[in-house]
Parts: sequence; structure tokens; C-alpha cells
Amino acid sequence: MHAAGPRDASGSQPDRLAGAVAGLTRRSEFLAVRQGRSWRGDSLVLQARKRDDARIPERTARFGYTATKALGNAVERNRARRRLREAVRRIAGEEARAGFDYVLIARKGALTQDFAGILEELRTAFRRVHGARQTQRR
Repeated sequence: MHAAGPRDASGSQPDRLAGAVAGLTRRSEFLAVRQGRSWRGDSLVLQARKRDDARIPERTARFGYTATKALGNAVERNRARRRLREAVRRIAGEEARAGFDYVLIARKGALTQDFAGILEELRTAFRRVHGARQTQRR
């Protein structure tokens, strides 16, 4: 059997965030994340919510990906989701927080923007959804 990724001296795979690429699978999980904080950019929308389900280990972060039909045909939607998955794979260990669920919604920019731009936009999105809440002016 072939194991992906580097291993440390003990033979286990080192990871900063255990289970960083676990997935959201049920519609109810996607809908629950909508109640949290969100950030919108040209290529993606990031929604994040602190998980309150005690059955799921607290050390994991879960991700869900979606692309609406307005984005384009199935080939384009799948390509946009693949690009977002790869961006998360590269930076989730640094930016994602354990105990959170995230949903990434692909936008038109996910198809046209260069990959470095998507990575930077995702880093900004993580920082914004985890930043201090803005006080409302009266």
C-alpha cells in the first residue's frame, strides 16, 4: 500500500492540523456552516463556523466545496472545485483552525485567476473569518 506525504522519524505522517482535509458530506452540514462568518472574494466565498458536534474530534477541520450552475457547465464547475481543493490542501495546515467547518463556494474568478492569486485570496479569507468581529457604528 502506498502512503501519501512525508513521514517523520516515528513513521507517522506529520500534520499541523489532524484531518485537515476531512469533508462535509450532508446538506445539513453545509447549511449549518452558513450560520457562521463568511468572506467574499473574486474567486471564492469562504464560510466558517465553529463546530458544536461533540461526536467529531475537536482536532479536525472539515471542508466542503460547491459550485453553482451559474458558474458554467459541469467541466468548469469541477475544475473550479479542484482548484479550490488544491489551494486548501496547500495552506489549510497553516491557516485553518481545528474544530471549525468550512465551505468554499467557487466564483467565476476561480476559473480565470492565476493559482497564486487564489492562494492569496484564500489566505486573506481565512484571516478575515477568524479575525476579531467588527464593531457596528451607530
